[in-house]
Amino acid sequence: MEYPRQKPIFENRFDAGRQLAEKLMQYRGKPVVVLAIPNGGVPVALQVALALGADLDLVISRKLPLPLRPEGGFGAVADDGTVIYNQEMVKRMGLTQQQISYQVSKVRGDIQQRSLLYRSSRPLSSVSEKIAIIVDDGLASGYTMLAAVESIRRKHPTEIVAAVPAASALAVKKVEKVADRVVTVSTDFSPRFYVSDHYRYWNVLSDDEGQKCLAEWRRRRYDANIKPPPKSVDY
Repeated sequence: MEYPRQKPIFENRFDAGRQLAEKLMQYRGKPVVVLAIPNGGVPVALQVALALGADLDLVISRKLPLPLRPEGGFGAVADDGTVIYNQEMVKRMGLTQQQISYQVSKVRGDIQQRSLLYRSSRPLSSVSEKIAIIVDDGLASGYTMLAAVESIRRKHPTEIVAAVPAASALAVKKVEKVADRVVTVSTDFSPRFYVSDHYRYWNVLSDDEGQKCLAEWRRRRYDANIKPPPKSVDY
């Protein structure tokens, strides 16, 4: 049976971030840190951080790809070592401990490289006693967000908000079990969900583009000390 494709709701990730920010305005003026999941979550989080006047940082969480089927995943790893498994998928695919350990090690290496690229030696912004808003460009399986939430929970924020422009209803249910709140612009109940279907213009974001967004936020935050609050940005 063929299901109709989702009509795009967002022009691009910047537009998605602007629309998501409107759902989060109750947090403006509060002690908030916006944490982007790179790479796709960075331009979305940029708009949210600008709209809320909040700090912007990263929580690096990556999917554990299935052996020989990298488009699929069986869990996720976060930058502090947190690992979340999709036990149902592990069982269904008959993954051995050796296969699991290999993929975890490989993804951790990728995370370490990405962390050095984005952060160098700079530590994660303190989220203790603050509201942590974790942002990605969408929730498909939800496991990348689950790992990010579990990782940030260990740093003792007062509240964790998982915020995405588009999400599958099943993923929202999973994330609601670990986050204090889940915010979406669109929650999709169709049996086949693809994040890219919700965007008119979709691309795999490069590390250079992600770094450009962070540099833009730093520039605008610096300018905000001597100018009126910044407007949203697009490229």
